[in-house]
Amino acid sequence: MSIINVILSGGIGSRLWPLSRKRNPKQYLKIFQGDSLFSLTINRNKSFVDSLIIISNSDHFKIGEEWLRDINIPVQSIIEPIPRNTAAAVALACLAANLEDILLVTPSDHIIDCDPSYENAVQEAILLAKQGYIATFGIKPIKPETGYGYIEYRGNDVLRFREKPNRETAIEFVKSGNFMWNSGMFCFKAQTMLDELLFHAPEILDTAKNAWNNRVDSTSISAELMDVIPSRSIDYAVMEKSKKIKMVKSDFFWSDLGTFDSLYDYLVKNGHPVDEYGNMYIGDEKKFVQFIGFDNSIIVDTPDAILVLNKENSQDVKYIYENLEKKKPSLT
Repeated sequence: MSIINVILSGGIGSRLWPLSRKRNPKQYLKIFQGDSLFSLTINRNKSFVDSLIIISNSDHFKIGEEWLRDINIPVQSIIEPIPRNTAAAVALACLAANLEDILLVTPSDHIIDCDPSYENAVQEAILLAKQGYIATFGIKPIKPETGYGYIEYRGNDVLRFREKPNRETAIEFVKSGNFMWNSGMFCFKAQTMLDELLFHAPEILDTAKNAWNNRVDSTSISAELMDVIPSRSIDYAVMEKSKKIKMVKSDFFWSDLGTFDSLYDYLVKNGHPVDEYGNMYIGDEKKFVQFIGFDNSIIVDTPDAILVLNKENSQDVKYIYENLEKKKPSLT
């Protein structure tokens, strides 16, 4: 039995446009004291796993190679030519592993403080996985966040998963004390997840198995076979239906850094300057920038695009990205 960190690295991070682009998505941005979120994920977990499985598309795989040169543990790559959501990625990872292997599935673009509480949570999840459960990491909410899904729980039993709420509902969730943020991190034995996919989402497992068994080479999946795998998240496909879910209550610092307000908070915490009204400039450090009549605003300055937003509107950046995909894809 081996413990494998499965790193999901296929996302674009559209809500962090114009920093995050298809050619250089947020998990590879070198804005974390010279590191990237991708490299921080690897370094955070490599001390208690035996190997890595990296799941990405062909373009992202090439970018990620820079961070894989000196890590000194085995790495297996799975290259998806077409994104088919997280259930397909998890199925492929299970098929690439031995049935008794423990898989710790983590996104590549989250920020986590590496303190003892994180390792304790991972070890608890590994123990649950060995017992045949699928462990999910619930993060203690520190505010009524509308950008995250929630887990309703009792003890370490999951009662139900809840979608991203509106602000009023998020406030109710936090006040009740019965909800955790859904981190999107999981731990399970490969055999357990394959059994649950067979029971709850057999069409995903069957098509993923066909794609894996007939892959182009040791790492690359056929685009034609990948395209027929149903596109569904692992939450919808398995987690919301399975009777084998247990939650690890986690109080380490965690953020998906999915929006500029969360990136703002992280950068402030690490010494990035803001003016007396809470305004932040992200861009050329040599450039003089002055805000007048603004508060809690962010300017993001890149060579071909400038974004000006108020922190409260961070979720709306995705609409700009979606519009650019249709009208000016060269900027995405």
